[in-house]
Amino acid sequence: MFSLSYIKLSLMRIILLLFVFFSLITSVNAQSGATLSIRSVRSEKEIEWIKEYRSFLSIPNIAADTIGLKQNATFIMEMMKSRNIQQVKLLNGVSKNVVPAIYGEVITPGAVKTIIFYAHYDGQPVDSSQWYKGLSPFVPTLVNGSLEKGANIIPFENSKLNPDWRIYARGASDDKAGVMAILSAYEAINKLGLKLQYNIKFFFEGEEEAGSTHLSEIFQQNESLLESDGWVICDGPVHQSGNKSIIFGVRGDAHVSITVYGPSRPLHSGHYGNWAPNPGLMLAQLLSSMKDDKGRVTIKGFYDDTKPLTSDERKAISTIPPVGDQMKKELKFLNEEMEGVSLEKSILMPSLNINGMQSGNVGKKASNVIPITASAVIDLRLVPGNDYQLQQQKVVKHIKSKGYYVINRDPTDEERSKYAKIATINLSDGYNAQRTSLSDPFAQKIVAAVQSTTKEILVLLPSMGGSLPLFLFDKYLKAKTITVPIANHDNNQHAENENIRIRNLWNGIETMAAIMMMK
Repeated sequence: MFSLSYIKLSLMRIILLLFVFFSLITSVNAQSGATLSIRSVRSEKEIEWIKEYRSFLSIPNIAADTIGLKQNATFIMEMMKSRNIQQVKLLNGVSKNVVPAIYGEVITPGAVKTIIFYAHYDGQPVDSSQWYKGLSPFVPTLVNGSLEKGANIIPFENSKLNPDWRIYARGASDDKAGVMAILSAYEAINKLGLKLQYNIKFFFEGEEEAGSTHLSEIFQQNESLLESDGWVICDGPVHQSGNKSIIFGVRGDAHVSITVYGPSRPLHSGHYGNWAPNPGLMLAQLLSSMKDDKGRVTIKGFYDDTKPLTSDERKAISTIPPVGDQMKKELKFLNEEMEGVSLEKSILMPSLNINGMQSGNVGKKASNVIPITASAVIDLRLVPGNDYQLQQQKVVKHIKSKGYYVINRDPTDEERSKYAKIATINLSDGYNAQRTSLSDPFAQKIVAAVQSTTKEILVLLPSMGGSLPLFLFDKYLKAKTITVPIANHDNNQHAENENIRIRNLWNGIETMAAIMMMK
């Protein structure tokens, strides 16, 4: 028989478990109710917010355009001040020509913890000629669906907004949507008079698309101001399934540029074909030697430094809705590059991608010549364990193993007469991968907050496929980062016809508000 003391202890444990359970239910229900309140404010203010967003998107934000970026910064600061955010100011580094970050804060009486919300306001270059007819990258355009699926342009004026309509403009999803969602979320909370448990700080970067060149300086100059219990990074698309996503890390990034050489002047392909070396063919053969028929990189040691996934990460991957067939149909190709490897698993591996190749001319400009050079840019994505400089050197060693004399400039005549194969290689600056543990307490609070806004299962990704210099947050601020994307997966970021689905913007506002209100 059980002793009386054992029975009492068991009853106490049961009571404690019931208390925790009902406390959790109460907290979730409270947050769900808050989400409905946020939604009611959004419904009331959506026309006003979209009008403001159109003005925001109309300001050119190309990363190299410092004048346009200053105008964007001024606009964001006014957005923040109009929402009663305090201490709004620019944060600079020590170098000249630093594009400043924008800072603001909301100090909650009695709060002992701080969360910082991040988005960036700069954007990728544009080629207006590649955008859909009638669209201008900095004239926001309302479309009743996806242009790729035959949707039509409609006027903003007098249009009752359908959440499945889209706004087309540079920065619409990457990443002015993040700025808009964060600030609108706080505006709704403030309007409702909801009590926060955290101090809230805002940090909007202006150099992300240029590689965050001076972010480390900004961090070092403002280390005490940017102390926090964690950062929420609002950037990137949600999962292709449409389910809300939380991403615990990013891949690192580095590039290798290669140029190989043929004859010193263009040659008639009839007179010299089969005799003079063709650099286009040489480069194609060199690049093809870097991967096998199943898509795996054949460069020696390329995968050796990869840190194995944890049990939590493997479990998270196993619950992600499969979207491979959906995406292959959407993107109109049949087989994945890495045979038998899912999209979710492929982005957790180091990768080697050819960004572009060039040799001679094609189309109407094609001529019957043997070109003098061929060039390519290789993009290396990295995962925890990889060092970007070591990964670049593995590529260089592979090129040397194929008989190339490697230099970092144009070859001299003497070198051309001495070496049959010459490759000019230039290595970019890069950065390593970063990842936060799925079991981290701060991360788990983010998961609970986002889950309170949706009945669907969250997609928990150990890492996004893309890259951000999040290692800087850890290196200079010792800060944890969790990425919470909001854009639709088919948003065309970095390309022509960039867009945001309005429903994703609305969902993003609710998501950011839930995180701001978490316990």
